Amino acid sequence: MRFRSKRYRSLMTQAPGKTPQALDQAVDKVKECASAKFTESVDLSIRLNIDTRKADQQIRGSFSLPHGTGRDVRIIVFVDDGSVAAQCLEMGAVKAGGEDLMNEVLAGFMDFDVAIATPKTMRLVGRLGRVLGPRGLMPSPKSGTVTEDVLKAVAEFKAGKIEYRADSAGNVNVRIGNVAFEAEQLTENISAMLRHITESRPSSVKGDFVTNVTVSSTMGPGVRITV
Repeated sequence: MRFRSKRYRSLMTQAPGKTPQALDQAVDKVKECASAKFTESVDLSIRLNIDTRKADQQIRGSFSLPHGTGRDVRIIVFVDDGSVAAQCLEMGAVKAGGEDLMNEVLAGFMDFDVAIATPKTMRLVGRLGRVLGPRGLMPSPKSGTVTEDVLKAVAEFKAGKIEYRADSAGNVNVRIGNVAFEAEQLTENISAMLRHITESRPSSVKGDFVTNVTVSSTMGPGVRITV
């Protein structure tokens, strides 16, 4: 049996259980239950009716939340132009480079959240597949992290653009802010993300596409949202 702390069990008595709530009510409940001694993130879990074994039902991409995530994203950039690399660093990237950066990652450097690359440097990044792939950090054109305009990509991800990808069970899990956000900001971020996901519906999906949506804080219980 999984152990639950006394604090968590207390919070569960305040949560509405499996009964779906209107979006604004769900957000209010998440903020109410966030009582940790640090600023908890707010996470959104979306269950999709997809078969991830089918190539046309792979859900992956990137999206700019209206109010960002409230998180300082650590970015590395694979680029073989020294002047562009310098500009990436000025814009807030933690590291930028070509083969030298590849070797650093191979040696164990993993202190980053997003990896961006130019198409030309993917010949180097491809060697990092076994390192970056399992962590969901491999650059991809679908997520906007393989691009000729790496400066624009750095600016977008620093401003709150997020990557997402459905796991093998069809779940998309993303951070959509933190409990210090105003309720209206969280509501707008969630609404925008749900609209974006809905617009990504594969034509081969039959029946409901979004089957379950839950929002929660880092240490709080999940609250289901009316789909």
